[in-house]
Amino acid sequence: MSDPTRDGSPQYRNELLRFMPADDLALLAPHMQRCALPVRMMLVTPNIPIEAVYFIEQGIGSVVASTASGHDAEIGFIGFEGMTGSALVMGDDRAAHACFVQLEGEAIRIDAAPFNAALAASPTLRLFLLRFVNTLHTQTGCTALVNARLKLEERLARWLLMCDDRVPGESLAMTHEFLSIMLGVRRPGVTVALQLLEGRALIRSRRGEIVIRDRAGLLELANGGYGQAEAEYARLIGEIMPG
Repeated sequence: MSDPTRDGSPQYRNELLRFMPADDLALLAPHMQRCALPVRMMLVTPNIPIEAVYFIEQGIGSVVASTASGHDAEIGFIGFEGMTGSALVMGDDRAAHACFVQLEGEAIRIDAAPFNAALAASPTLRLFLLRFVNTLHTQTGCTALVNARLKLEERLARWLLMCDDRVPGESLAMTHEFLSIMLGVRRPGVTVALQLLEGRALIRSRRGEIVIRDRAGLLELANGGYGQAEAEYARLIGEIMPG
């Protein structure tokens, strides 16, 4: 489907597309295609020219850094508030880190060539999207801080809050193994942290699923690790609406 509209008017669930100036949106609209985002789908491959950008409408994409020896950790988190392929906005054609689908969903896809053409045609489009890049960098900085200074259960609480912001309902389809990659720790550590949160009645953990029971309690447990990047998004782009 080339034009994501209903009854002749755009029906965007992606916040960047909702807030984007109308003239800039008109440049992108003819090149939009809706697509499914299955789990583990690669959205950006490291050090390879970016083929397309994805304005996520449902689901979550993870930006993951890897060492030469094979260690992985999540450094960025993108849902319906953002887009992938932000290196194009900054004038590069590739990224150093992978981005793949963590929770399945769907997105609006635009090939790199027409996206770059729109950036060249409209300086306001690039300036608007650079605001999102700034918020993503803020989020990455917060992740580095909490990974260095907070306990695992506090980091897990922050991560679950970020998921809860981007996923409708209270249930998250997550395995312990996947959480260990996202948090950059061994799987037994994730199991212990989940048990601690469950013991405090903040979540319910079942095989392949986590149910959030007490968001306010998770916010308290996050120990200040959550909120700065979210406030920056609201300041630079706008208040996030439910997806």
